[in-house]
Amino acid sequence: MRWLVLTLVVLLAFLQVRLWVGDGSLAELHALRARIAETETELARLQIRNNALAAEVVDLKTGLDAIEERARSELGMIQSGEVFLQVVEEPLPQEAR
Repeated sequence: MRWLVLTLVVLLAFLQVRLWVGDGSLAELHALRARIAETETELARLQIRNNALAAEVVDLKTGLDAIEERARSELGMIQSGEVFLQVVEEPLPQEAR
């Protein structure tokens, strides 16, 4: 009987050690849950970005307004009959800043 109790106590101690510090322990479980939360946050951010890019692709494929807007802002396009004015401001003197 004594050996049985001693064996059970040693087995219980071994299982407790594995539960707290071993492979698959509670600490490792907590770390994995934190990584899952970070990954889900990153996934949500990337999903929002992908949705915005998909909407822009659809807009560029279907509408000429988006193409014209992009050409105006990135390439400096002007249509015939329009006048392009560029305003250049002189830098302020040092003491006026």
